[in-house]
Amino acid sequence: MSIDRIVLAFAGAMVMLSIVLSIYVSPYWLILGGFVGLNLFQSAFTGFCPLAMILRKFGCNPGAAFS
Repeated sequence: MSIDRIVLAFAGAMVMLSIVLSIYVSPYWLILGGFVGLNLFQSAFTGFCPLAMILRKFGCNPGAAFS
């Protein structure tokens, strides 16, 4: 699995988790989803993604976006 797919899967899981937590715990958990979305948006323009850097250090295969 490439870094690109791992980042997208992780971001999707975090957004879903923030929605579930906002329903059952507190609406402030939506801040997590907003942060993840904002990070995806800025990484589309800058190519900087902290998770991609961590995954690269663990030896995951780079994809087209985070090479």
